[in-house]
Amino acid sequence: MRLGLINSAWVQAGRGTAFGVRKTKEIGFDCIDVFADPLDIDARERRLIRDECARADLPIVSLPCVAAGLIDFNPSVQRFHVDRVRDYLDFAYELEARNVLLVLGEYIWQQEVIPPAEQWAAGVRHLQTLGDHAASLGLEIALELEPFKLSLLNDVGSMSRFLIDVDRPSVKANLDISHLVLSHQSAKLIETLRGRVAHVHISDCDGKVHGDLPPGRGVVDFAPYLDAIRDLGLDDDATVSIELEYSPDPERIVEWVEEAYTATADLMRAAGLRS
Repeated sequence: MRLGLINSAWVQAGRGTAFGVRKTKEIGFDCIDVFADPLDIDARERRLIRDECARADLPIVSLPCVAAGLIDFNPSVQRFHVDRVRDYLDFAYELEARNVLLVLGEYIWQQEVIPPAEQWAAGVRHLQTLGDHAASLGLEIALELEPFKLSLLNDVGSMSRFLIDVDRPSVKANLDISHLVLSHQSAKLIETLRGRVAHVHISDCDGKVHGDLPPGRGVVDFAPYLDAIRDLGLDDDATVSIELEYSPDPERIVEWVEEAYTATADLMRAAGLRS
């Protein structure tokens, strides 16, 4: 498998696109995930992303997208977010990426006002439409499993049920190891998603709250999860992407990313996922 980095690590530390791409390659990553909203960037930034990644010979794998409005109770908001995710998919096609990493969000009002089944049904309906668009472009949608109490997809069971209901080969799961730990999901459950995994995220945490730390900074026992991922038999181009959010010391972001790279590469080699 390939080892990648989500470039939000650089963006949140105030480092520009060109710097982040060059450093990602220099540190040794095989590929990159680009955190960039096509509705918030202009033509110059779109071209810069494409040109810098090509210059560095750094393939773009995934575009993370948070689209909580897909399950909003207002139809107008839902329509906007369907169009927005379409724009993400078109941008991913333009960048020759493999997938859009999609975060669906949470049930509102503690599931007490809007029936949860209505939000679930809205999510299914829109992912069927978006899955068809992704397939037409040769892309996949990778759904994020979030470790929060009211997240629509917050454990392997809900992810599996949602994928069954959507019933689109282009709509699959993203496995975030830290999120699985925070959701108290055993590595053995990963087998449930065989044939339905598009992407993998890796980071560490304290076992209690969302962390996105370099592996080794928290309490996650990565070996069982990486072994289970290896046993899924994903293709050689499948990617484990490091997710580092909000470095505690942005001035030392390069060291933070280097530490995460070294630790993750060692873990992947030990699991037989990287030579």
